[in-house]
Amino acid sequence: MCPPPRRRRSAWPLFVFSALIVAVIIAVGSNLRSPQLPRIEVPDGVPPVPGVPVPPIDFEGPGRTSALLRDWAEPQADTLGVPVIALEAYGHAAAVLSASDPGCGLAWTTLAGIGSVESNHGRHGGASLDENGTANPEIRGVPLDGGPGLAEIRDTDGGELDGDPILDRAMGPMQFIPETWKRWGVDANGDGIADPDNIDDAALSAGRYLCDRGGDLTTAEGWTRALMAYNLSGDYLALVRDRAAAYGVGVRP
Repeated sequence: MCPPPRRRRSAWPLFVFSALIVAVIIAVGSNLRSPQLPRIEVPDGVPPVPGVPVPPIDFEGPGRTSALLRDWAEPQADTLGVPVIALEAYGHAAAVLSASDPGCGLAWTTLAGIGSVESNHGRHGGASLDENGTANPEIRGVPLDGGPGLAEIRDTDGGELDGDPILDRAMGPMQFIPETWKRWGVDANGDGIADPDNIDDAALSAGRYLCDRGGDLTTAEGWTRALMAYNLSGDYLALVRDRAAAYGVGVRP
């Protein structure tokens, strides 16, 4: 009887192993030749860095003058993760306040930080901003009933603004309560209506409130005072600061 033929061992495992070794060598060599870009550090001080300067615009003109900032907003929007319409609104508010209240020094990055925390720039709950800057559907917070983490605020507007005749609710992209909106709300998009669900109106109104409460927002004391007036919470202040600082150096928070 002839001995059985010897079975040849497949070369496939050796081939795969060799290919993996070659791939690792190529990858390492590639990384050595193409080093990663240095990580952008986000400063943690206050006030947050002001970000890309807002160019001068004629905000006294007719209609939605924030749209004049389209060429400024579009190159940043994708990188920052902020809708172009929202970025225009923040820059517009900062420009208007720079002219009307030059002692305040409010940067657009602070407004963007607040807008991010409060409503994800008008996108909370599946909302989106139309070309006029209005959030659809409208954004409403929970009833302020004094529950955990909530103030208790009984109705102040008969439900006219927030739709709740029993308790107040925060409204719009910057989350104003009705009583505060009645005092600070302004028309910023030129349609003749001060609308808390419009991000142009809400951003400028928030800026006016912050400047009044904080004074000089280029100082740590003034900026901190303004943010604590907006929301009396150290955690909230730190979160807004972190996001505003990220926008200031050109990265997503």
